[in-house]
Amino acid sequence: MTSIQVDGAPAGGAAAAGGRALRVVIASHSHPEVSNGGAEIAAFQLFRGLQERDDCTAWFIGCDRNGERDQRGTIFTQPYSDHEYLYNSGAFDWFKFANRDAWFPGEITRLFAELQPDVVHFHHYINFGPEVFLHLKRVVPQCRIVLTLHEYLAICNHFGQMVTTGHRSLCYQDSPARCQKCFPEQARADFFLRKRYIQRFFALVDEFIAPSQFLAERYIAWGVPAAKMHVLENLMPPSVASVAPPPEDGPLRIGFFGQISGLKGINVLFDAAEELEAQEVTGISLEIFGDYRSQPPQFQTEFLDRMAKAGRNVRFHGPYDRQQVNRLMQSVHAVLVPSVWWENSPVVIQEALRNRRPVICSDIGGMAEKVRPGIDGLHFPAGSAMALAGLLAQLAQDRGKLTGLAARMSGHPALETPVEAFMELYRGTA
Repeated sequence: MTSIQVDGAPAGGAAAAGGRALRVVIASHSHPEVSNGGAEIAAFQLFRGLQERDDCTAWFIGCDRNGERDQRGTIFTQPYSDHEYLYNSGAFDWFKFANRDAWFPGEITRLFAELQPDVVHFHHYINFGPEVFLHLKRVVPQCRIVLTLHEYLAICNHFGQMVTTGHRSLCYQDSPARCQKCFPEQARADFFLRKRYIQRFFALVDEFIAPSQFLAERYIAWGVPAAKMHVLENLMPPSVASVAPPPEDGPLRIGFFGQISGLKGINVLFDAAEELEAQEVTGISLEIFGDYRSQPPQFQTEFLDRMAKAGRNVRFHGPYDRQQVNRLMQSVHAVLVPSVWWENSPVVIQEALRNRRPVICSDIGGMAEKVRPGIDGLHFPAGSAMALAGLLAQLAQDRGKLTGLAARMSGHPALETPVEAFMELYRGTA
């Protein structure tokens, strides 16, 4: 790897003795220029916030699984700025998240040795692999490691969603026997060893952050020490300067935003739309803004088929850019989050709250925690299209309920985590 020029004196621990600027690396499993997921956006927003401070020098390390490597084996590049690095990741074991990239240990330790960080805050462990915590401690032993947990990947091999593979029912805890029922091709011992492998490296983490109390409790039950766990919401972009009131004319517009998938509850939306049509309920328009093309082919076919058969109360607008989200959300009366898995802290909920649009969501997990019934929105039983249809029919008859909620919405803990809260954690004063 080409030598990296960095400024400043050697690291002196997270307290940054002598009053010098704290040296912080934010590391994410991706980069907003590569992927628009909530975790990488939150990580990059925090990096930008740290850059604006006089008491902190910040760097960002993102990952790109489709990046190209040159013939010299260079795996870190700087395509965006001199304080941003992109790891062009290689072979990876997705069962226990082991990084099989032969170049990675040497190159990441070289980078850490040159940056000499006081704190490295990881916004995920995939693509890097949890072994990265050991690589860091070996080269900068006094460095403080902070890890934000974004879903349940360490706990659950089913894409970290704690939903069973067969019946798609919610799962409440892990065990080798329970996990083997979802993945019979793996031995029970494999799940036992998987957990021990990940926990071996998690033991090197100084502080864990969970963006929701629900996720924190799940990881504590799994084995993360409660004393190391902190509940801090992800940092959001600045507040919207001007928020338009909900539309006064036309149908009641209910918006679905973000990734279109089965676990995000798109079929609950379709089933509710069918029920409304069967009951001849009019005056409701379900507006779908999002992308389905990253999903498996079978799901894509099913989605397009259901969309083709959907009635007049469903409209598909396709993908949207993050720069458009405020305008699009302000075009609807409420935002629908019908996910059928626990979720953690969906960015779409934060975006809706920021745009003062009530959220209609499933009554489980981080969704129920973030949305206060009658204050920020309304709940319905997870997976129940009948209950959702009934709620939407009521709201169509009494539109003042949603407009009244929107008019009263102001402030929410999910939007109020300052950069200083993270700095206190880095300094060890939280």
